[in-house]
Amino acid sequence: MFKKFAACLVFAAVAMCAAPAARAQDAKEVLSNASKAMGADNLKTIQYSGTATEYALGQAFDPSSPWPGFADTSYTRTINYETPGWRVDRVLADIPADRKGGGLPPGPTQSVVVGANTPWANQVDLWMTPFGFLREAAASSDASVKMQSMGGKKYTVVTFTAPNKAKVNGYFDAQNMLDRVETWLDNPMVGDMLVEAIYGGYKDFDGVKFPTSIVVKQGGSPTLDLSVADVKPNAPADIVAPRPGPAPAPVSSQKLADGVYLILPAYAALAVDFKDYIVVVEGPQSEERGEAVIAEAKRDIPNKPIKYVVNTHNHFDHSSGLRAFIAEGATIITYQGNKGYYEKIFSQPHNLSPDRQSEAKKKISIETMTDKKVLTDGNRVIELYRLQGSNHNYGLIVAYLPKEKILVEADAFNPPANPNAPAPATLNANNVNLMDNIKRLNLDVETIIPIHYPADSRTVTMAELNRALGK
Repeated sequence: MFKKFAACLVFAAVAMCAAPAARAQDAKEVLSNASKAMGADNLKTIQYSGTATEYALGQAFDPSSPWPGFADTSYTRTINYETPGWRVDRVLADIPADRKGGGLPPGPTQSVVVGANTPWANQVDLWMTPFGFLREAAASSDASVKMQSMGGKKYTVVTFTAPNKAKVNGYFDAQNMLDRVETWLDNPMVGDMLVEAIYGGYKDFDGVKFPTSIVVKQGGSPTLDLSVADVKPNAPADIVAPRPGPAPAPVSSQKLADGVYLILPAYAALAVDFKDYIVVVEGPQSEERGEAVIAEAKRDIPNKPIKYVVNTHNHFDHSSGLRAFIAEGATIITYQGNKGYYEKIFSQPHNLSPDRQSEAKKKISIETMTDKKVLTDGNRVIELYRLQGSNHNYGLIVAYLPKEKILVEADAFNPPANPNAPAPATLNANNVNLMDNIKRLNLDVETIIPIHYPADSRTVTMAELNRALGK
């Protein structure tokens, strides 16, 4: 009896030791079968084209709206898996004048060449493509496989760990076609953000099975919806690396008036000295930018806490630094419709890339406004107004300093590179709306501080806005 029990123990131990190797082999077998079924064994490049809608992540008109879209009448993507790298060539449809929401239209050409030091966030788009997933999963050292049901359908799921320590899951159907890929990326606003690529309608193109429908989602909302009409396996694919941009200039500030400091470069912010505290207008871009603005504000105005940070609107590029201010203990001032949205989104986990708030765990403090709010200590005054009728954002706030005749605004007027540029043939609706609100509120503005500050750091005056409006 004892010998039989001991033999069972030995067998169990051997089975346990062999289990990881068996799982790894199972994953390789699944990937190999899928590669054969999809015609990927000898695939080095691919080019696919069709029509698409691309969506501007984090640029919704209000928190309940989807990301606003840009229609592409032609969308062609060329991928070289050997380089590796990819290029997108697109023809953009006309943008409706009454389009609501923000985001710049994508350029006609976009190229990315992946190198050894390319951050995973810049690589992941390539490796979530059907054949990119097959390659990256096969090259991983920890690929595993399991069976899973989703939406009433059974899948074989291959999982590996990405360089950012997030899981990457690929779902294969009964025909060994890759139905979807999902992973998670750090986003300074959303935190651990789900990214999904969903594939459907596979067809044979010269021996290669490729989806005719591709939908990419980030944070639960589409960022790409592509209908594929043509696929060319092993097409010529010389991907040229884009020239690196200049190194970012160091953070600096300019004294605009007594106790009023403009913080540059890139997205501007304003630090204002009140009797017992500091008010900062805008916490933009990222945790890094938010921390830099905080540090510069404290250098300009030492020995005082930052009590308030004024948030012009909820677009990600204008609010992704706010968690740094929460960790600092500051109160966010924003439009009333953003409160519930911010309380939810700023409470989401940031486990992939913990920020200061992840450790500080400060209570989120938000004060709201509707159409007007005044901050004053009896001497210093900042008037906050919501721009009525804006197409850019439903809660777009400007800050006006009446004593200094300074107006701080975001996206209502983005000055051109040439300060003497003539008015465009078609006037910008946001520029018109800003002027209408200035007149409605009877604001005596001399200096404009656009959050999207011109690269030459010149002083922007009302004359530039008037010129943009043909006056």
